[in-house]
Amino acid sequence: MDLARNPRQLGSIIRRARKRLGWNQSQLGAKAGVGQDTISLLETGNSSANLQTIFAVLAALDLEIRIAPRSKGTAADIEKLF
Repeated sequence: MDLARNPRQLGSIIRRARKRLGWNQSQLGAKAGVGQDTISLLETGNSSANLQTIFAVLAALDLEIRIAPRSKGTAADIEKLF
């Protein structure tokens, strides 16, 4: 399971999932109903994407968001996940 606490970390998760599927940004965009430029912005951690777009991209990647209490690890521990 991946952990994202900010837009940059979420973007990294999206990028890795897309690459695991062998898709380019345009292919993911087409499956999510958004443009390649939107995928690029998401993957680089641009925080201007709305929730509807984020959910569409995650659905296209067969991913979901789960809400849980924050773990008490240090920032360095969390960065090691990425």
